[in-house]
Amino acid sequence: MKRTKINLLIKLEKSPGNVLVKGWVRTRRGSKGFSFMEINDGSCLKNIQVIATGDLKNYHDIETITTGSSVSVAGKLAESPGKGQKWEIQAENLEIINLAPESYPLQKKRHSDEFLRTIAHLRPRTNKYGAAFRLRSEMAFAIHKFYREKGFRYLTTPLITGSDCEGAGEMFRVTSLDPEKVKEQGEMDFTMDFFGQESNLTVSGQLSAEMFALALGDVYTFGPTFRAENSNTSRHVAEFWMLEPEMAFCDLKENMDHGEELVKYLTRHAMAECSEDMALFSNFVDKSLSKRIDTILNSEFGRISYGEAIEILKKSKKKFDFKVKYGIDLQSEHERFLAEEYYKKPVFLTDYPKGIKPFYMRMNDDGKTVAAVDLLVPGIGELIGGSQREERLDILEKRMNEMNLPMDDYWWYLDSRRFGSAPHSGFGLGFERFLMMITGISNIRDVIPFPRTPGRIDF
Repeated sequence: MKRTKINLLIKLEKSPGNVLVKGWVRTRRGSKGFSFMEINDGSCLKNIQVIATGDLKNYHDIETITTGSSVSVAGKLAESPGKGQKWEIQAENLEIINLAPESYPLQKKRHSDEFLRTIAHLRPRTNKYGAAFRLRSEMAFAIHKFYREKGFRYLTTPLITGSDCEGAGEMFRVTSLDPEKVKEQGEMDFTMDFFGQESNLTVSGQLSAEMFALALGDVYTFGPTFRAENSNTSRHVAEFWMLEPEMAFCDLKENMDHGEELVKYLTRHAMAECSEDMALFSNFVDKSLSKRIDTILNSEFGRISYGEAIEILKKSKKKFDFKVKYGIDLQSEHERFLAEEYYKKPVFLTDYPKGIKPFYMRMNDDGKTVAAVDLLVPGIGELIGGSQREERLDILEKRMNEMNLPMDDYWWYLDSRRFGSAPHSGFGLGFERFLMMITGISNIRDVIPFPRTPGRIDF
């Protein structure tokens, strides 16, 4: 008999008949020659009830089944007379695959997120985290579906790089040098390293994506990125996933249009394909989630300049921990005020001062600001960060000189401006931040399977 997933039994309302289900026992209770078990195989939020009667040959063993045990059940799928479920399985053969000990840590009670992070290898078996990681899987599929429908090409960019996309130093170094020998010599000789030069884990695939956008037209990269930022906050992890589309012959306005279309598409897909799991988040994680989702889907995203945002913040009379003045890099409290309290919807901020943005962003005509854009969303703050890229070779070289960047290291990047340069734009969307936005989960550690944070690399 072929194994059947529980989500097919429940969602497709399979006709009564013989079925085979394998999964984990959530609860078991006995009653006068009967055992009632709730079984879940991870395919959906709902369990299915299994009824085992005393005439089964191994019924004595069945009575010892504990929460967390894995079982195989063959029997008849029948309409259930009980409340809360349409179907139940009347067991004809029940095999205990593995009997979990009484010390199994996920008992029938609510556990704190902090506790569940200490057992990240088991937390997907809970309702909340099972829903979160099913949704994560579906959203990754939806990203590829969206870009395939729009004719984009998928690009896998290097994880090991010799370039620093952001112009910052918070990068993980990659080396094959023996630490003991380096300690003896007192310094690292990168010419003796594996690649013959200093190399790091990437903070972005953008620069590579630009090269392919100027060849294939529209591309996207979607994969892990790394930051060695020693920050223990609810919004930061050392390893996270980024979606980075790059579009040729695209200006800043078209870039924003694309970002808005993408966010609405993914949100709509989540509601259509993961409605049961999304309902869990609305009911038990964030009571305001449904209203926020509705706002995302049914409002036109705001669009203002950085300068206008600074004036709004100054006039708000709200007391911020970080002082507001022109030229600062906006903090999370500023971003969330604009999205949650002032606009009460997602809002794009454009035209940032050049001094707080990377070298590759296109210089505006005023010579003081660049064609940068951030999308701020309620509950999160910055979700998207991007720009129109500087396609003019002379201005790009000037910017790199101002920032003391070694142009010899970027010779290949500058070549793209020498040979057939064209306007192009793109952005990075933090995948985990998007998941936080649509689930109401407030800590980034809880939307990634095994979070990497300062001092922690468990599992």
